Amino acid sequence: MKKWIVPLAFAAAVPFWGSNAHAGTAAVEVSKLSHIHGAAFLTGPQSRLALATHNGVYLVGEDGKAKLSSAPDDFMGFTAAPGGRLFASGHPASGGNIGVISSADGGTTWSHVSDGIGGPVDFHAMSVSPVNPNLIYGLYGDVQMSSDGGKSWVEGGPAPDQTIDIAAGLAEGQLFAGTADGLMESSDHAASWSRIGPAGVPVTAVHVDNEGSLYAFYVGTGLLRRSGNGTWEELPVPIGEDAILHLATDPANRDNMVAVTHKSAVLASTDGGESWSPLGQ
Repeated sequence: MKKWIVPLAFAAAVPFWGSNAHAGTAAVEVSKLSHIHGAAFLTGPQSRLALATHNGVYLVGEDGKAKLSSAPDDFMGFTAAPGGRLFASGHPASGGNIGVISSADGGTTWSHVSDGIGGPVDFHAMSVSPVNPNLIYGLYGDVQMSSDGGKSWVEGGPAPDQTIDIAAGLAEGQLFAGTADGLMESSDHAASWSRIGPAGVPVTAVHVDNEGSLYAFYVGTGLLRRSGNGTWEELPVPIGEDAILHLATDPANRDNMVAVTHKSAVLASTDGGESWSPLGQ
């Protein structure tokens, strides 16, 4: 599963250019990918899926196969902003922390945006507001917040204990946190938190789509969705004893969904989560 987020020793800044020198490698079955750290739908004439891994960003083609599009670096905190710009953190293959990087071409080339507070940071979880592409949250011990597209950062507030994942909501200041002790919500940019649902049940993935539906994976229970009217429903994802770590919904059609599990299984749904099948099969 995702590691618990704890303060890390600060590493020296390492230049990062995001070369696509390895993008000519052959396409592989999605099932062959491992250590997947994030998923995002790319906007454009036709929605495409990007998968961030320990060894680079892969784009999934119409044939369901994945092809490396970036340098083979470790992409963490992978997330997409409204409009399609991608953000990430993590580690270059040469070592150290990347800080905050972004891509405007679907993950092929990346530019360094900032080091974050106390960085270069290694955000293992990041989330961009579904309605404000400049509002970004990152988890590096505490929650850091940027209101200018990642160029500058302030301390939002302390993260709940053992936070695993975060997701920005539609309302100003709204942020959700999946933790080892359940699901938490903040309405003031992480300055304070309140609990949603039961305590003591780990929530390993949390996601908010562009219409405001909240998704949370409870270990031992399954994937739940809360619609705008506050009603919860279970989405039957066939993963057995596995756990979902990453969720993505297509901003052009939220019926298109992808779930990535702890064992790097990638499942896709085209009916809003009512049925699922392995991606590419």
